[in-house]
Amino acid sequence: MDSFENLKIIATGSSVFDLSNQLGEPLVGRANILHLFPLAQIEFAATENYFETVSKQEERLIFGGYPELTQLQTWEEKIDCLNSLVSSYLLKDILEYGGIKKADKILDLLRLIAFQIGKEVSIDELANSLKGISRNTIESYLDLLSKVFIIYKVNGFSRNLRKEITKTSRYYFYDNGIRNALIRNFNKLDLRMDKGELWENYLMAERIKYNSYNQRFLNQYFWRTYDQQEIDLIEETGGKLYAFEFKWNNSKKVKIPGAWKKTYAEAEFTVIDRKNYLDFIT
Repeated sequence: MDSFENLKIIATGSSVFDLSNQLGEPLVGRANILHLFPLAQIEFAATENYFETVSKQEERLIFGGYPELTQLQTWEEKIDCLNSLVSSYLLKDILEYGGIKKADKILDLLRLIAFQIGKEVSIDELANSLKGISRNTIESYLDLLSKVFIIYKVNGFSRNLRKEITKTSRYYFYDNGIRNALIRNFNKLDLRMDKGELWENYLMAERIKYNSYNQRFLNQYFWRTYDQQEIDLIEETGGKLYAFEFKWNNSKKVKIPGAWKKTYAEAEFTVIDRKNYLDFIT
């Protein structure tokens, strides 16, 4: 790049490892890095009205937002596309990096994570479930999966209470469609027992896209105590705390957890459901 005056270079692709390993010199201060997520609701909103968005809600919870899917008409075509992405494209970088050859273990790990949306993930329990894989290897795999933007980690929040859980983490998928392809479940919502998990993962992923594209720099956490009081998402920005609880069932009343209200009285608390979720992600 330095050899050509007045030339701007745009490099695109998913080969994060190749780019980071083969660059001969640092690009600090000389390059802008843009993260392009699966399509976000904030992007769909530019071309569809409210009623169109609501009509496509179920499809987006099940199939996610990979751009390829927008060109496909039938559910069968979308299912085939997502299965292909999971079996080949998405794992390509991971398996080629560092000579990793245990594709089955990577998939098994992702499936275990997929069934624990909204729950704390124990590295030791994962290692016990995946026979022949050490705790250190599990941590290495989780790090790789985060670097290629398949999953991301959210840590526990704590400032004051001894009973707040902070040593475990939760993991979410950047895309619902990939999560559903991993567990081989593309059933419609009225046939599913995991509507709450799909809703939580969808809102978390869309919030990350929203914050990124609007250049909102903040910290994200979950909050839970050992006596089972919890909040799905805590955002910390500008010295203030904002708490969000996700609910699929609009009719279910939600109260602020007593320990949170008492300890963080200055924090805002909002329930995000199907009535107001678009304000949260667009």
